[in-house]
Amino acid sequence: MTKRFDNSRRDLRERAFQALFAMEFGGDFLSLTQFAYVYDKDLADDQVLDTPAFILNLVSGVKDNQADLDQLIAQHLKTGWSLERLSLTDKVILRLGLYEMTYVDDTPARVALNEAIEIAKKYADDQSARFINGLLTRFVTD
Repeated sequence: MTKRFDNSRRDLRERAFQALFAMEFGGDFLSLTQFAYVYDKDLADDQVLDTPAFILNLVSGVKDNQADLDQLIAQHLKTGWSLERLSLTDKVILRLGLYEMTYVDDTPARVALNEAIEIAKKYADDQSARFINGLLTRFVTD
C-alpha cells in the first residue's frame, strides 16, 4: 500500500479484498480482516490498532451475502460461463464490487465499479479488469 492512500476508502477496499481472498482458504473473519488491515503498518510490538468499521462491514457483508452475490453474478454471465469457470481473484473482486454497489448506501455505484476495476488492475490482469468492468457495468445500468 502506498502511504498516500493509507486508511482511505481505496486502501480499505483493497485490504478487504485481501481478507476475502484469504478467507477462501479458511480462517476466521475477524483475524484475517485485522491481519489484512495491519499487515504492512509500522507498529510497535505492543501496539494494537482498531480495525475500521468500513473494512469490517465490507468483509462481513460479502461473507454474509455471498450466496446471493454469487447468484446475481451467475445470472449476468454470458451463456456457457459459470461461476466455477472464473478465477478466484475475479470472483472475490466481483463479489466485493457488487456488494458495495448494492448494499452500501453511501457509495455511488460508479465509484464502487471504478474501485473494483482498480483492484483488478493491481491483483489480476488487463483482461480480468475489462471482464469485471463489463459485468459490473450491467448492474450500474440495470
